[in-house]
Amino acid sequence: MVKSLVSVKRVSSTGQSSGRGRPKAGAGDSDYVHTIGDLAQEFGVTLRTLRFYEDRGLIKPKRQGLTRLYSDASKARLKEIIKATNLGFTLTEIRALLGVDGSAKASPALKLNKTQIAEQLAHLEKQKADIEKAIADLKSMQKLAA
Repeated sequence: MVKSLVSVKRVSSTGQSSGRGRPKAGAGDSDYVHTIGDLAQEFGVTLRTLRFYEDRGLIKPKRQGLTRLYSDASKARLKEIIKATNLGFTLTEIRALLGVDGSAKASPALKLNKTQIAEQLAHLEKQKADIEKAIADLKSMQKLAA
């Protein structure tokens, strides 16, 4: 006997699927359309990263049962969080830059002034110099070891 590889979705009399998938949005939830998996895949981060950002108060998804649902505003905020981490800012700094509220009411855009930009550039330049020195030291050691 051969089992079929096709999965069957059961639909109740209300028309809702009993299978896995995106939860049905309730009244007023039409803005919350992105799941944690959607955002993780789109931004190339792990689910754990998104949960960590939530724990730190950077983003605040709406909960529907155990499912986290994110709005377009939350998605835009996440984009800025990832951009800021790529620029070398700490999560504490990012929280201050974006505003402490992780909800859609807070500004999703990074607000950097000239001083903050200059300080971050100086910090990254120092890190770059430290890394270049470490690389040079290791290359010297490698030559001696050969």
